[in-house]
Amino acid sequence: MSAPDPGPRVVRPRATRQKAAVDRALETIPDFVSAQELHARLQEEGERISLATVYRTLQQQLEDGQVDVLRREDGESVYRRCEARGHHHHLVCRLCWSTVEVTAPPVEAWAARIAAEHGFTEAEHTVEITGVCADCAATRAADAG
Repeated sequence: MSAPDPGPRVVRPRATRQKAAVDRALETIPDFVSAQELHARLQEEGERISLATVYRTLQQQLEDGQVDVLRREDGESVYRRCEARGHHHHLVCRLCWSTVEVTAPPVEAWAARIAAEHGFTEAEHTVEITGVCADCAATRAADAG
């Protein structure tokens, strides 16, 4: 008689100097940054890391819920270390890209209800609200005045 199958083995990528460098950089960058921008910053700091490694590390951190990703108007993905733990949404300034993380229980209930009404299970969603932040609005008003 054989031992019961323990199920699929989850293999986590090993910790490397390059991945640690990406982590450190994300901790010091308050705003969203593209993989290319992050790679350039790491290169300027003397890190020997490929752009492919930066992309792989960001993708893994996204899957692990450690970073948020947004898509700029030009379609480029940008990343930032999550401040909020767990599921959350974003208010994003269209001018300066400042971002506020928010939770929205009514949105969660709405998404679950809509999915159920259409026979969907395991539904997931992303909500991103764009606008102009208070600082940018004040600057616009001062420039127009």
